[in-house]
Amino acid sequence: MGKSSKKRNKVFSAFDLLKFAWEKRVILIVVTIIAGLASIFISLAIHDRFKSAVILFPAASVSIAKSLVETSEISMDNRDILSFGKEEDAERMLQILHSNQIKDYVVMKYDLMKHYRIDPGKDKFPYTKLDIKYKNNIHFRRTEFMSIEITVFDEDKEYAANIANDIAAYIDSTIHNMQKDRALEALNIVEKEYNTTQAEIEELSDSIQKIRELGIVDYESQAAALTDAYAQALTRGDERAAQSIKSRINVLSEYGGIYVELSKKIESELERLGQLKVKYAAAKVNVEQNVPQIFIVDSAKVSERKAEPKRSIIVVVSTISAFALTLLFLLIYNNIKTNLEISAVDKEQ
Repeated sequence: MGKSSKKRNKVFSAFDLLKFAWEKRVILIVVTIIAGLASIFISLAIHDRFKSAVILFPAASVSIAKSLVETSEISMDNRDILSFGKEEDAERMLQILHSNQIKDYVVMKYDLMKHYRIDPGKDKFPYTKLDIKYKNNIHFRRTEFMSIEITVFDEDKEYAANIANDIAAYIDSTIHNMQKDRALEALNIVEKEYNTTQAEIEELSDSIQKIRELGIVDYESQAAALTDAYAQALTRGDERAAQSIKSRINVLSEYGGIYVELSKKIESELERLGQLKVKYAAAKVNVEQNVPQIFIVDSAKVSERKAEPKRSIIVVVSTISAFALTLLFLLIYNNIKTNLEISAVDKEQ
C-alpha cells in the first residue's frame, strides 16, 4: 500500500519528461519524420497565391451643389469636396463593398466560377462554394487611419491586381449611380415646380398687361392724382373734364384692387421662382457631376513574389505539432496504464 501511494503522489518533473521522451524516442522520431514528410507533400500541393492591395480614402459625404453652387447655405459642417471622409463614411463604404452588387460585378467580369474551378454541373452547392472562395480571396477592412484596404489573393498575380483595381473603380461608379438616381428624382421634382411657377407668372403677367391696357399702371399714385384732378375740375366747374376723370376713377376702382392683388402675387411668385432657380441649378449639378467619391492612395501592383503558402512555416509548425501531440498522447496513455496497474496492485493487497 505504501509503494502505490508513493507512485500516485509522485511529481512529474522536467527531467522525468525528458527521460520519458528518450524512452519513447523511436515512436516520437518515426511519427515526427512521417509528419514532416506529409507536411512537405501537402505544402507542395497547395497552389501559390499572390497578393495585391488598394488603399483608398472615402471622400466626405457632402453635396457638390451646396459646396459649389449654393451660396446661402449655412451649415455647421465645414467639409467640402476635397475633404476626406469620417468614420461613418468609411463604414458606409465598407457596407457597399460587402454588397452583392460588388460581388456580382467581380464574379461576372472575371468569370470566377470558372477561374476557381467550380463546376455547376458536378458540384452540389456551386454558389455556396463560390461564396466561400470569394470571401477567402477578397477582403475589405477599415484601417486605423480611416482608410479602406481592398486585399485580393489569387493564384494568378495579374488577376489579383486587376480585381483589386477594378473593385476600387467600381465602388466609385456604384456610389455615383446611387446618388444620381436620387438626384435625378430631386431634379424632376424641382423642374416641375420651376416650370409650374414660371407658367403661373406668365399667366399673371398677361392678366396685369390687360389691366394696364385699361390705363392702370400704378394704382396708388393714379388714385391720388385722379382724385385731386377730379376735385379741381369740380371747383372750376368744368363738368366735361370732371365727367372724364370720373369715368377713369370708376375704371380704377373696378380693376385697381385686382391690379394690386395680382402685383403682390406676381412679386411673391417671382421671389419663389428665384429660389427654385437656385435649387434647379443645384439639382442639375448633382445629376451631372462626376466628382470622384474616393481618394486612391495606393493602386494595386502585380506582385513579384507569392504571398502564400509559407511552406517552411507549414512544415516546421506541422512537424513540431506532431511531435508535441504524440508526446502528449504517450504521456496520457502511460498515465492511464500506470493508474490501472496501481489499482490492480491495491486490489491484490
